[in-house]
Amino acid sequence: QMRLVESGGGLVQAGGSLRLSCAASGSIFSFAVMAWYRQTPGKQRELVATSTRGGSITYLDSVKGRFTASRDNAKNTVYLQMNSLKPEDTAVYYCAADPLRPGARWGQGTQVTVSS
Repeated sequence: QMRLVESGGGLVQAGGSLRLSCAASGSIFSFAVMAWYRQTPGKQRELVATSTRGGSITYLDSVKGRFTASRDNAKNTVYLQMNSLKPEDTAVYYCAADPLRPGARWGQGTQVTVSS
C-alpha cells in the first residue's frame, strides 16, 4: 500500500517561507488529484491546494498568491512552496492522494508554526 511522507515543516517568523514535500512510496501518476490540507486544533481539516494529473492547480482563497503547489511525477513527489507566511497559516499540513475517492492515501502530517 502506497505511503505518503511529508517533510519540510517547522517554525518560521511571519513573512518567511517554507517548502513542504510529500514523497510517495509509489507512483503518484495513478492518482488523479494530489492535495494539501491543513488542520488546527478544534477546526475541520481545510483544503489548501490541489494539483491534478492534467496540470490544473487550485488554491484556497487565503493562500492565493503566496502558496504554490507542484508535482513531480518522475520523482513521485508533490510540493507546497509557502511564501509570505502569516500566523494564521499555523497548522498541521497533510498531503493526500485522491482524498475524496475510495482508496485515498494520507500522510502523517507536518507541523508548520508561524510566529508573529
